[in-house]
Amino acid sequence: MRRSLPTIAVKPAAYRLLRYLPMPLIAILIGLVAGLAVWGVLDQVQSRAVERIFNKELTARLDLRSRESLLRFDQYMNNYAATARLLANHRRLAQYLEPLFWFPEENVEPVVYEQFRPFWLPDFFERNALLAPSHVLLMDTRGQVREVYQAGTSPLPAELLAEARNWVDAGDDVHTVLARAGDQPVLVVSDRVEDAGGYGMGHLAVVVPIDADFLAASEGSVSADSSAVALVDSDEQRILATNEPQQLIPGTLLEQWSEEFVVTSQSLPEYEGSNWNMLFATFIPHSSVEKMTQRVVEFERNQRLIAALVFIAVFTLVIYLVSARLNRVLTRMTRFSQRALDIEQPNFKRGGNQLLLLEDWIQHFTNLVLKAREEMNRRHAHEMRETEALKAAIMEASLDAIVTLNRAGLIIDYNPMAEAMLGLTAADAKNGDFARRFLDADEHAAFRDMLSDSGRRQHGGHRRPHARGELWAKRADSSRFPVEMSIVPIDIDDERVYTLYIHDATQRKAAEREIKSLARFASESPNPILRVNAEGLIVYANAASRALTDAWGTGPGRLLPVDWTQEVHAALDEGQNREREDDQGEQVYSLLFVPISDLGYVNIYARDTTAVRRAEQESRQHQSELVHVCRLSTMGEVATGMAHELNQPLSAIVNYAKGASRRLQGGMLDTEPLVEAMRQISAQAQRAGEIIRRLRALVGKQAPVRSVVDLNYMVREVCGFLEFETGKLALRIELDLAEGEIPVNVDLVQIEQVLLNLVRNALDALEDKPAEERHLAIFTLVRGAEAVVGVADNGPGIAAERMAHLFDPFYTTKETGMGMGLAISQTIIDDHGGEIRAESEPGRGTVFHVHLPLAAEALAAEPQAPEEAAPPMAAGAGR
Repeated sequence: MRRSLPTIAVKPAAYRLLRYLPMPLIAILIGLVAGLAVWGVLDQVQSRAVERIFNKELTARLDLRSRESLLRFDQYMNNYAATARLLANHRRLAQYLEPLFWFPEENVEPVVYEQFRPFWLPDFFERNALLAPSHVLLMDTRGQVREVYQAGTSPLPAELLAEARNWVDAGDDVHTVLARAGDQPVLVVSDRVEDAGGYGMGHLAVVVPIDADFLAASEGSVSADSSAVALVDSDEQRILATNEPQQLIPGTLLEQWSEEFVVTSQSLPEYEGSNWNMLFATFIPHSSVEKMTQRVVEFERNQRLIAALVFIAVFTLVIYLVSARLNRVLTRMTRFSQRALDIEQPNFKRGGNQLLLLEDWIQHFTNLVLKAREEMNRRHAHEMRETEALKAAIMEASLDAIVTLNRAGLIIDYNPMAEAMLGLTAADAKNGDFARRFLDADEHAAFRDMLSDSGRRQHGGHRRPHARGELWAKRADSSRFPVEMSIVPIDIDDERVYTLYIHDATQRKAAEREIKSLARFASESPNPILRVNAEGLIVYANAASRALTDAWGTGPGRLLPVDWTQEVHAALDEGQNREREDDQGEQVYSLLFVPISDLGYVNIYARDTTAVRRAEQESRQHQSELVHVCRLSTMGEVATGMAHELNQPLSAIVNYAKGASRRLQGGMLDTEPLVEAMRQISAQAQRAGEIIRRLRALVGKQAPVRSVVDLNYMVREVCGFLEFETGKLALRIELDLAEGEIPVNVDLVQIEQVLLNLVRNALDALEDKPAEERHLAIFTLVRGAEAVVGVADNGPGIAAERMAHLFDPFYTTKETGMGMGLAISQTIIDDHGGEIRAESEPGRGTVFHVHLPLAAEALAAEPQAPEEAAPPMAAGAGR
C-alpha cells in the first residue's frame, strides 16, 4: 500500500518572525512558558482525564479480549472442521470404502476399533496441533453408525449414538454441531464420504468433548492476568466447562463469581443441528483490574512531576546545543543530498532560526527518502515473489526428484516427484536420514564421498560445482532401482545444505540391455541372416548362413549369384518385402528379402524348410492313403447293393443266352429273334462292365487327377450306386438339378466319395421313419463363381451341442461308424478350395451344402441364370 507523503504548508506571519530570532533566546522562552503551562494544566486536568480515559480503554480492552477469545474458540472448532474434511476426502478412506456396500435397510452393530487406529484414519489431528477426538464414526446414508474408532476405554454415550443421524447434512458442506452428552458439551463435525469411484457412501463424524483441555488448547496459553474462559448454559446460567477448573468450578452458577471476576458473556455462532443453547464467557479477576488502575494513576502522577522539571532544562539545553552545530550539519547533509539524491542546496541565512530552516529542509528530504524507500521495498518484494514462484514452479514441474539435505544428511525439503519416485510423502520423509532410508547399505560410502566431493576446492582455487554418480536406491517398500544423482552444495550464511537431483535410470538401463541384446540378435540367430548392398555385395552374414552361402558359392565380402542379385534390385525398387524359395535338392530354404530403402541395402532372412516340405509331402501321401481306406470302407458298406446291381445284367445275359440256345436246339432258325437276343446279351454285358468300371474307379488306389467334370453327372452317378439301398427303403431320391452342365475342376472319384458319404448318412437317418414319410432330395445350383450341391433329408435332425463336433475325426453317433466320413469329406473339399457346412433343426431334418469353385471355362462363359432356391430343409439324424 502506498503511503501519502507530507506536504509543506504555507507559513503564517508569526512563523516567519521566528525565523529571524536567535535560537538560544527562543529556546529559553519556550522552555519557561512550556514548563509552567505543563505544570499548571496537567495538574488540574490530567488526573481526572487519565482515569476516565483509562476506564474507557480498560472496558474496550476487556471487550476486545472477550471477542478475541471467542474468535480463537471458533477458529479452533473450524480447524476441526477442516481436518474432518481432509479425513473424509483422504485416499485411504476412499480405497477402504471402494469394495464395501452397505444395505440401507439392514440394522447392524457398529464395528468398534478400541484404542487402535484403523487403516482408513490417518493421524491428521496431531499434525495440525489439535486434540485427538474421543471417537470417529463412519455412518451410512441413513445416518446409521457402521464403524467407530474409540480413542480411550469409554464408549460413545448412548444418547449421542441415538442422535447420530441428526448430525449429518444432505449437502456437500462440513456440518458442525454442538451436542450434549449429559452435562458434557461435545463438538461433532461431519462430512460426506465417497468411495474411489465417487459414489456417496455416507458420512464421517468426528466427536470431540469440550472440556478444560479443549478450551485451554483453543486459547493457546494462560493469560498473564489470570483470565479464564468457560462455556455457560444460557438457560440455567451454569458453567459447563472451563479452562481453569481449579478456579472456576464446573456446575456452579455464573452469579456466584460476579464479585471476584469481571464477566463478559457472548453468544456462540449458530451451529445448525445443535441441541443446546450455550454462551461463551470470559472471566477477568477484579484484583488484576484494580491493580492495573492504581499503577497507571501513580505512574502518571510521577510522570507529570518529572516532565515539568525536565522539560524546561532539557528542552532549553538541547535546542541551544542543536543550534550551535546546526550549520555544519546542514552543510554535510546538503552535500550528501546532492551526491545521493541530486537535491539542490537550500538558501540558509546565518543570522536566522536555523531549526526552522532545518525543519523545512528535513521535511523535503524526508519526502524524497520515503518515496525512494517505498520504491525499493516494492521492487524487492516483487523480486522475492518472482524468485519464490519460480522456485515453486521448478520444484513442482521437475521430472526428476529434488531433495534438500542439511549438513547432517537429514531431509529438509522434498518435491512431489520425489514422493512418487521414493514412495513416501514429504511429511513422513522430512527430518529422516536420506542415506539410511533411501540408499542401499553398500552405497552409503559412495554417497558420503559424493557429498564431500561437492563444493571441494580444486587446483587453482576453484570450487567443484557439483558431484555426479550412479547409485542403487530403494523405495519405501524396499524395492531397488538404479538412479543418476547430482549433488549441488549451497551455502546460506554459515550453514551448508545439499540439493540432490535424482533421475530414475531404470528405463535407460533397460534400453541399454535391450540394445545390447538386439546387437547380439543377428549373430545368435540359428537361421541365416545376410545384409546385401544395392550392388549385391554381402556386407554381413552370420554364422548360421555358412551352409547357404557355400551352396551359392559365395561368402561375406563377395557378390551374390546373379539371380539373387536381381531379387535384391527388385526389392529395393518396389520398396516391399519379397519371398522366394531356394530348392537345392537336399536342402530347401525360404528366403525373405526386406529392403531398407533409406540406407540402400536389403536384409535377407533365410529359413531351412526342408523338414517342413518333407512333412507336407508325407502328409499329402498319408491323406491320400486315408482317403483310399475310407473309400474302401464305404464301398464295403455298399457291397451288397453293388452285388445286386451287378447280378441283374448277369441274370439277363444268362436268360437271353438260354433262350437263344433253346431256339437253336428246337430248329427255330429265324435270325431276327436271335439277333435281338445277341443284342440284349451285348447290352447287359456292357452294363455289367460299366458297373465294374465304376467300382474299380472308386476302389482303385491312384494318384489324385483333376479334370473338368459336370457336377450334375456326378450326382446321377452317386444315385446309381445307391439304387439298391434306396429301393430297400422304398425311397426315391428327388433330384432338383440346375439346367445344363455345371463344370467344376475336381478329382471325380474324391468328390463322388464325398457325395456318397452324405447321401448314405441321409439314408441312415431315414431308416426309423415310416416309408411314406421319408424324403431325400439332392439339388444343384450356380451361385456367383461357385457351384453348390445340397443333400437334404427330413430325418430327426442333429442336436445343437453335436453340431460343433460334426466334422471332428472319430466323432460319430452311429453304433458301427468310425467317425471318419465327414472328416475325410471336409479334407477333400478344403483341398479343392471349397466349403462344406451343415444346417439342422431337430425334428425337421438336416441339409448339407457343398460349395466348389466353377471351372475356368464356366467363368469365361456367359453369365449364369439366376440361382435356384434350395429345397426346404427336411432334417436328418446325427452323422
